[in-house]
Parts: sequence; structure tokens; C-alpha cells
Amino acid sequence: MYTLIQKPAPDFSAEAVMPNGEFSTIKLSDFQGEKYVALFFYPLDFTFVCPSEILAFSHRTKEFEERGVQVLGISVDSKFSHHAWRQTPVEKGGIGDIQFPLLADITKEISRDYGVLIDDSVALRGTFLIDKEGVVRHATLNDLPLGRNVDETLRMVDALQFTEKNGEVCPAGWKKGEVAMTPTQSGVSSYLQENASRL
Repeated sequence: MYTLIQKPAPDFSAEAVMPNGEFSTIKLSDFQGEKYVALFFYPLDFTFVCPSEILAFSHRTKEFEERGVQVLGISVDSKFSHHAWRQTPVEKGGIGDIQFPLLADITKEISRDYGVLIDDSVALRGTFLIDKEGVVRHATLNDLPLGRNVDETLRMVDALQFTEKNGEVCPAGWKKGEVAMTPTQSGVSSYLQENASRL
């Protein structure tokens, strides 16, 4: 299976509906050197699992912003479809005034570049965490009926930023504030001696 991990994230320029409801063009490389990016693909507007994921990201926008992360949602729909979905009340299957841009990939080129396009029609539920240098550091891929866990994306942001700052590695289930591991034989031995029973 092809992976983008440790590789430069494919750059793109796409039209988007912004949090204020206006249209704008977003280029991925504009964030390089400034912000981390949590880029997530979803199949289609006006569908079923998708609004729950988009609202979950929107409800946690402040938590991403506090970590210096720009959230970007993207599907193969047009910017006009995105706008119409935003205008649809949540209780009627819409998404309302979400707090991050929704990008339009109507040519499907971006979905293709990230390896998430299926049957040349829609994107799988792919999530990509891109560091400030523009390198993909984490990716998950879910089938269409399986909603992703946004809290796990935040946990991975914390883990990435911790390792960048401290040089230690984050063991299974690590959460911000917990003990990490020195990447040496003695480091793993010491960690497991104290923590193996709770893994």
C-alpha cells in the first residue's frame, strides 16, 4: 500500500467556503513554516456519516487552533454544494456555520494525489497530519461507513509536537501529560518496567 508518511504533502490550490461563508482560494503550501495542517477527506456533502465528522471537527476547532493547527475539510463536491450544505440547518442534516474551510476538489485531482479516491468517484475518509515543514507525519484511512475519531487526531497532534520538542517517543495510547519513552534500549526497558501492566 502506498503511503505519504515522511514525504512532502502534495501541494494544491482549491476553492473553498470559508468560516464566514465567503468563497476563497486556499493553497496548502501557504501554511508551510507557519502552521500544522489537519487535512481530512470525506465522501460527499448531504450524506450521512459526513456531517457528524464535520461537526466533531468544528466543535474542536479551538483546540486545534491552540496547538497551531489549521483544519481543512475536503470532498469532490463544488464550493456551491459546500455553501448550500452550510445553509442547511443541522436538525435537517446540514452542517451550519462550521469553523474551518471546506475545500472543493471537483476535478478529484487532490483526492487522487493523496491516494483516497475510489472508483474515480468519491474519497474515502482519509485524515492527514502535516507538520510545519509540509511533511505528512500521520495518516488514517477509513471505509465509507466508518466515522473517524477526531479526538484521536488531536492526540496525534499532541504526540507529534511532544516528540518534536522533547526528542522522546510516544508509546501506545500516550496522552499529553503522560510519561513518554527515551528511544534507547534502556529507555524502553525502564518504561516497560513501570508501565507494561497498563498497556
